[in-house]
Amino acid sequence: MRYIGTDIETTINHLSVSYTDEGPDDAPVIILIHGFPFTKSMWNKQVEVLIERNRVIAYDIRGHGNSPAGTEDFTIELFVNDLIGLMDILKIETAMLCGLSLGGYIALNAMENYPKRFNALVLCDTTCAADTPEAVEKRMMTIKNIEKFGVETYANESLKNLFAPESFVTSKKRIGVIKDMILKTPVKMLTSTLHALASRKETCSTLQKIRVPVLILVGEEDKITPLNAAQQMQKNIAGSILHSIEHAGHLSNIENPYEFNAELVKFAASVNHQPGKNSKRDQLVSEVYNSRKITKYEKSEKELNAKILRITMVIKDHYPELSKYLDEMPVTIPSEKDPEVTLNLLKEYYESLHSILNKYKIEFPIIEE
Repeated sequence: MRYIGTDIETTINHLSVSYTDEGPDDAPVIILIHGFPFTKSMWNKQVEVLIERNRVIAYDIRGHGNSPAGTEDFTIELFVNDLIGLMDILKIETAMLCGLSLGGYIALNAMENYPKRFNALVLCDTTCAADTPEAVEKRMMTIKNIEKFGVETYANESLKNLFAPESFVTSKKRIGVIKDMILKTPVKMLTSTLHALASRKETCSTLQKIRVPVLILVGEEDKITPLNAAQQMQKNIAGSILHSIEHAGHLSNIENPYEFNAELVKFAASVNHQPGKNSKRDQLVSEVYNSRKITKYEKSEKELNAKILRITMVIKDHYPELSKYLDEMPVTIPSEKDPEVTLNLLKEYYESLHSILNKYKIEFPIIEE
């Protein structure tokens, strides 16, 4: 018997797993795997647009959200076993798999070891490469810092890398939601998953064996798994499609859900051989996305705005003593009320920035150049 809804519980490998299952009974199945250290709710905007024509399942990886950790040491292989166990108990023979970051690592490993269980793959802001020795060392240091300074410090540092600079102005509410997910993750779960990430095996050598349709999505400003990592995967997966998401960092499905969803819906329809069958929801997604497409001039303004945000954020990060002067600027960084620094304001912005820097030098004449 199928249970429809959110926060459903089932037992897999002696572990209780929380999942969402929505959409028609006889529709093609899409399974969404979240990133670290988030929950299945990060996919809410994608579930909304997919369920009219697909059966959509999103679940909490063990140790995240409402799924307990169990007693075994975390590994990517263990996460894959849980995925296959969930498919078995839900009687899903084949499905499209969509994973972001950690979810992408799980998806690639699952595709390598259970290729017949999946008919398509969507890889979002992820990579096939294993951690370098430097990356492993950094993860070990992160574990020590979490244990020493706590989760909130870790969350604040993580957010700087997860989002594009402009998102800190235009997507404050979404950033708050993600921060809350991190804060609710127990220290033990954070450190156990970081160990799993550090010890994972590469899957790059298996990409050429993939024979199903593959869509690769990546935020244009993803610092964690950047565009070149996505390009490398696309190069080695025959027939794969790569699309970069504008105005987005590592969480492209959250930062720009309109563009992300438009690509995901289009890909799912092509895999399921429904290119000419547009539902009302699909049309709405397309209309919203197209309404948000911008002219070349507007795009230049947005790119400029993002660069200005980066400049100001670098100043705030590296020279915190300047913060009070930045707050006094007549023309300052964008705000939620007035989110754009336009070309017309550019001259005034830099004059204002130059003015406060001069003021700082006068008040604090000894300054490292």
